[in-house]
Order: sequence, then structure tokens, then C-alpha cells
Amino acid sequence: MKVAVVAHRKKTLGGGLDELRRVLDRAGAGKVGWHGVPKSKKAPKQVRKALKEGADVLFVWGGDGMVQRCVDTVAGTGVTVAIIPAGTANLFASALKIPRDIEAAVDVGLHGERRRYDLGKIDGEHFAVMAGAGFDASLIEDADRGLKRRAGRLAYVRTALRHVRDEPVHTIVHLDDEPWFEGPSTCLLMGNIGTISGGIKAFDDASPFDGRLEVGVTTARGALQWARTIGTMATGRTDRSRFVKMGHARKVYAEFAEPVLLELDGGARKRVKRLEAEAVPSAVTIAVPTRT
Repeated sequence: MKVAVVAHRKKTLGGGLDELRRVLDRAGAGKVGWHGVPKSKKAPKQVRKALKEGADVLFVWGGDGMVQRCVDTVAGTGVTVAIIPAGTANLFASALKIPRDIEAAVDVGLHGERRRYDLGKIDGEHFAVMAGAGFDASLIEDADRGLKRRAGRLAYVRTALRHVRDEPVHTIVHLDDEPWFEGPSTCLLMGNIGTISGGIKAFDDASPFDGRLEVGVTTARGALQWARTIGTMATGRTDRSRFVKMGHARKVYAEFAEPVLLELDGGARKRVKRLEAEAVPSAVTIAVPTRT
């Protein structure tokens, strides 16, 4: 087993990267390849270096954005990804029950079960949890402007209050090449993992093993409608909301009357007027706690 670490140096957990070095050394990981980055978008280059050096287990230190950049690069290689959840949001690690403890997470990475997970893919880039266009991407972009570092999850609440008045955009969505939705919408969400921050399930039936993406279009606008929508998500099934239409597909195509912001796994990307997404079955191997 050849181990490498790709770490977001600004993310913290426990005793930090010094503790991670000590734990890996005590666990007998051998000569570990270390690759640090100042931001997640720098990670792919370092992942490629680690793969070229022969790594077959890649420890990823960071949050969902860091994990997304790494699994996008590793997808299809057969290399095992081991997550050390050191980010502000760790939705993928939480869904996989990766412990938020360095020693325990290292034990999972070295000795845990290996499982192959589906990924989503938009315009050539993979994502592990969710991708969205519209409302959620806008609030993520605003929260990333320094506020998230100071206020954590509260940052998303504050920015959401600013965006509940955003005007809907005329949207056309096709699922598996069939017309599915047309009309004004405030958010298009595609999920591989169903749970978002606070344990709320955006997609009650999402599975990273079924070879499909869950899809939701939200028509909620204004504080009252959004409050009702989020309340339904928190207390029941999302598909019971009158402001949400739910579906699933292997392929998703969407057009927007005007450019809307896109996000992948909590990281804002660019504004798009159209997008194509697909499910990629069994795309990446992840180290997870052994089932008992």
C-alpha cells in the first residue's frame, strides 16, 4: 500500500496536519507522499502528482469542496480515496459515516471497507454530493466571501435571507431526453447524496449506488414560500412541498432564460444558460467504516 496525502492547508481538525503525520507514522503507513494546497482548486495538480508517484490510497484533508476536486481527478483510476473531514461542511464524509477524528479516520482509510460510489458529472466535472443552479449557488457564493470562515453554517442562513427575494428564471428541464419541467424556477438541484446541512433531506430517495441522479426544481419565491418549503423538507418528505417538483434520471439537460450561477458540492462555479449532467455509476472507490 502506497499512501499519499493531499491537504488543504487552511482547514483544521484536532491537532492539525502535524497530528495526521504522527498518526500515519504510528499506523505503519510507510513513506507518505505529502501534497499541500492553499485552496481546493489547486488540488487536482497535486492529486495527479500523487498518482504519478504510484499512490493507491489518497488521503484527502478538507471539506466537501476539497473532496470534490480530488474525486473528480481520481474518478476511473481505481485509487482509493480516504477522507479526513477537516472542512466547514463535510456532507459527503457525514453521509459515509467517516468519523471527525484524525486517528479514527486514518484507521478507516487504511483498514476500512472499500466501496465503489456513483458520482454525478456536469460539463466534464464530477461531483459527489449535489450540484445546483440558482438560489443555492448564489447563497454559497455569498457565504464564501469571507463570511463562512467567521460564522460557519450560520453564514448560509444569513445569505439565504438575502436571496429569498431573487426573481425566478424561466427554466426548461429534460430528464433522459424527455420533457419534464418548463416554467419559472428559483433553483435546480441534482443530488447523488440526499442530506444537506442540518441533517435536512433534500432528496429522500437518493442513493450513490443506483446509477441515477435525483432531480428537484423549486418554484418557491419570497420568504414565506421558502420557509414553507424548508419546513416541509425538515419535517417530512421534500416531494410533498407544493413548491418542489421531484424526479430522477441518468441524464439531465436544462436551459435557462438568463445565466444562473452553478455550484458543485458547495463550490460556486460560473454562470450558465444551459447544462448537461449525468450519473456515472461506480466511478470512485472510497474507504468507509467496515459494516458490522
